[in-house]
Amino acid sequence: MTDRNRSRWTVLVVRVPAEPSRHRVAVWRELRRIGALSLGQGAWVVPDVPVFAAGVARAIELAHRGDGEVLVLDATGHAEPDTARLEALFTAERAEEWAEFLADCDKFDAEIDADIRKAKFTMAELEEDEQSLERLRRWYRELKARDVFGAPAATEAERRLTECADRLAGYTERVFQALHQM
Repeated sequence: MTDRNRSRWTVLVVRVPAEPSRHRVAVWRELRRIGALSLGQGAWVVPDVPVFAAGVARAIELAHRGDGEVLVLDATGHAEPDTARLEALFTAERAEEWAEFLADCDKFDAEIDADIRKAKFTMAELEEDEQSLERLRRWYRELKARDVFGAPAATEAERRLTECADRLAGYTERVFQALHQM
């Protein structure tokens, strides 16, 4: 397999002084937020695709603010097994994120069920549920953007998000019916 057929990666080797710890934590949080894969001891990797560029730049800026440094390297796996391993590790982290997303979809459903069971057909409850759905939508877009290798759970997540939107539409109808009966 030629290098052209292998996925390309951006490797970041990050060194930030231990004190104050807020700088190291800020860099760590930014790298986690963008979905970077930790290779251990300050070494991180993301696929070399545009969706990660802004987050990588922010992580570098945060490191520099904390008097740290970042060595940025372009890389490919040495051989196909290396490339496959990186892709599998990266996709496994996305699968964990999708599982968490799906669990939050279940919580959203449970909240709608509880509102219906308790007959909480108020604008305040509706607005709260609308905000919850919007948070799920934003999270879905973020996960979808960084799931560049297509974790299997992504399809289920899209289906569940549609179901959550449908559930909210049904609940919205009930709220408006209840409010117009007063």
